[in-house]
Amino acid sequence: MESSLQEFKRLLDIMDELREKCPWDSKQTLESLRTLTIEETYELADAIINNDLDSIREELGDILLHIVFYAKIGSEKSAFDITDVLKGISEKLIFRHPHIFGDVKVRDSQEVEENWEQIKLKENTKKRVLSGVPNTMPALVKAYRMQDKARAVGFDWDEKEQVWDKVLEELDEVKEAIREKSQAEVEAEFGDLFFSLINAARLYDVNPENALERTNIKFRYRFNYLENKARDINRKLRDMSLEEMDAIWNEAKLNADNE
Repeated sequence: MESSLQEFKRLLDIMDELREKCPWDSKQTLESLRTLTIEETYELADAIINNDLDSIREELGDILLHIVFYAKIGSEKSAFDITDVLKGISEKLIFRHPHIFGDVKVRDSQEVEENWEQIKLKENTKKRVLSGVPNTMPALVKAYRMQDKARAVGFDWDEKEQVWDKVLEELDEVKEAIREKSQAEVEAEFGDLFFSLINAARLYDVNPENALERTNIKFRYRFNYLENKARDINRKLRDMSLEEMDAIWNEAKLNADNE
């Protein structure tokens, strides 16, 4: 613990010096750091999905740097400093975990989540259930978080198997829209279908963002394999038949399974 505190103080001292002496660091603002923070968060997400523990450690350091940077700028504005940030999150965690720091009893993690949402609403009676979901969050992740927050206050299916009727209903509406409706209505129906599929994933304890990213990785590997094979036989993909490409695609699947 002592060494951790020493290293944290060292980071704060380094930030003070960089802010004073470095031309790049001294000109940064809350706004200019925003996109860089988003980039760092995605790099951490990549490291996690790849289970690269060394990269996770490194990316956590980068994000911690950003937190310290924001706090430094906040202190320059006399708005808040790193102490305020640390104190705020500590008090929030204690208040929102009465089953640990109080006398509340819970049965499982789901009840912890439900209590968490109820406590948040009590903190600010004007706060809406979905207000904690950022507007700028990617749509797939946003849908998942909104559904999860709604579930925490009781808005959910009685039985998870019921969701499949909704998925099939939305699929039928997509097909109908494609036959009979405008492009805008087709897009709206696809949105409803995606939302119902995300709901199904949530009900079966699958994070749809992680699931889709794993499929993205799989698709990238197989397509790169196909492209490399085509080059090896001096062929262009656009000149190959779908059957030829499909044969190599299946070869890529077998090759991945054997690795």
